[in-house]
Amino acid sequence: MKDMPEFPWEVILPHRRRAAEHPDGIVNLAMGEPVDPTPGPIRDALARAADAPGYPPTEGTPELRAAAAGWLSRRHGVRVDPAAVLPAVGTKELIAWLPAMLGTRPGDLVAFPRLAFPTFDVSARLAGADSRPVDSPLDLAGERPKVVWLNSPANPDGSILSVAELRELVAWARERGVVLANDECYIEYGWEQRPPSLLDPRVCGDSHDGLLAVYSLSKRSNLAGYRAGFCAGDPHLVRRLLSVRKHAGHAVPGPVQAAMTAALDDDTHVTEQRARYARRRETLSRALRSAGFRIERSEGGLFLWATRDEPCWTTVKDLAEHGILVAPGTFYGTAGERHVRIAFTATDERIAAAAGRLS
Repeated sequence: MKDMPEFPWEVILPHRRRAAEHPDGIVNLAMGEPVDPTPGPIRDALARAADAPGYPPTEGTPELRAAAAGWLSRRHGVRVDPAAVLPAVGTKELIAWLPAMLGTRPGDLVAFPRLAFPTFDVSARLAGADSRPVDSPLDLAGERPKVVWLNSPANPDGSILSVAELRELVAWARERGVVLANDECYIEYGWEQRPPSLLDPRVCGDSHDGLLAVYSLSKRSNLAGYRAGFCAGDPHLVRRLLSVRKHAGHAVPGPVQAAMTAALDDDTHVTEQRARYARRRETLSRALRSAGFRIERSEGGLFLWATRDEPCWTTVKDLAEHGILVAPGTFYGTAGERHVRIAFTATDERIAAAAGRLS
């Protein structure tokens, strides 16, 4: 294991304290944390399963795996055998440990987008491997990484890879025997276009060989506190992950598996939540543009990638003076040094407060 970087959210604490001094309180737009209620049917499913004296199955209950496969087929045109689905104790945990669980070792290479969720880099460090941020995996000419991470829709900038782009990356990875993994936790939230999955037959044909997709219920179903996610894809890779996770005790609690099943079987609550986020996104976008910001990319996900063509920490400091906390782009790599990431996951009242302060 290599040394860990400084945890980014601790660096921002002075600005959080300054924003909290605003007479009307802080508007925290730095983290994409759900604030709306967990839907009632999901909570009911959790309660019904609360009597859970036995150990939960690491591979997931048959009902959960079937629900995940059904959701992938119904919502994203992806067909997977339920046996190729594996629940996780939140997808951040799965992302962090996935290269190590797949046998990545010191001297191996893990690549990820130059602008990226920090846990991709952490996943290489935990495995003792070399990490490499790249504009595109296609730039890794003569090298053969062990694992390549994709993230579409992307955190922080909301960019979406097209079917054609994903297809090219799949061909590249398969030619080299590289595991290609896509973090698709925001796949339900495409705004300018519908995000395709790495497992979409238009992307990978009839086979998921060498491919894994990671899905979170935190944002889709307001389940961040449940730590609920799963991966799907290449059956051989899923079996390998399952074997390691059984030894390590990485099992999702039984009541949470029941809640996940209920969440994946229902689309109504997602439609309702999506409408909430769409309203907040529009309100915040208008306010930011009127305040001189330029919003770039941001086609998907729950963030606006914004700039005033100044160092990101200058923007963070200025907005904190107005009681608004945002994330500096450098949290996600040097490519973000002149941008800030602004979440629209706050309540309607706090989004309205931010819009008022910006204007």
